[in-house]
Amino acid sequence: MLRIGGSVVASPINTELISKYAALLKTLKEQGHEVAVVVGGGSLAREFISIAKNLGLDEQAQDEIAISVSRVFAQLFLKKLGKLSCSTVPLTIDEVADCLGKGKVLVMGGLRPGMTTDTVAALIAERVNADLLVKGTDQDGVYNKDPKKYRDAVKLDHLSFDDLDSVFSESKHKAGIHQIIDPEAVKILKRKRVRLVVVNGFTSENILAAIDGKSVGTVIS
Repeated sequence: MLRIGGSVVASPINTELISKYAALLKTLKEQGHEVAVVVGGGSLAREFISIAKNLGLDEQAQDEIAISVSRVFAQLFLKKLGKLSCSTVPLTIDEVADCLGKGKVLVMGGLRPGMTTDTVAALIAERVNADLLVKGTDQDGVYNKDPKKYRDAVKLDHLSFDDLDSVFSESKHKAGIHQIIDPEAVKILKRKRVRLVVVNGFTSENILAAIDGKSVGTVIS
């Protein structure tokens, strides 16, 4: 299970990196992996959330707009992958199972209001009994505090899911939430004992390193 942050490929839109990820997904498939990907909408999704808010739309409507943006990025991946992927972006967990059952690479965006793409990835991992979720972010891993705000922030190589509570700035969902991992997703991963590795997604090779069990990013288990 791979979660590609919108902060990586969509803030701003990075076509070169999208192409590198498409090549990476092809490599993983050739290596015999069953591959599912969830893509975020990044700053563009948050910009549309702001527009929706300025229009007086409620949080559910803001979420729906953001989900639409994430699905556009998922569609870009699908088109780039061609026949290796499903022909359309899945809109339900059942469609996810159908796509993977056909031996295709799954790529999707958001699922429904009130749920981040982190949680979507966790739900899929739960449904297909994934043994690993790798998240590519705009940081080198999980820090003890926000490294963008604090120079003395320290990267943590290993964490338990219980330890994450101490590094969260948000404890519940809200439209446009932006932190290293959504707390709702953590509950699912913890319950299903799915190992999570958070890496710097700007270097796509980090994904392969995490899958190969090499020392990269932050391992959460």
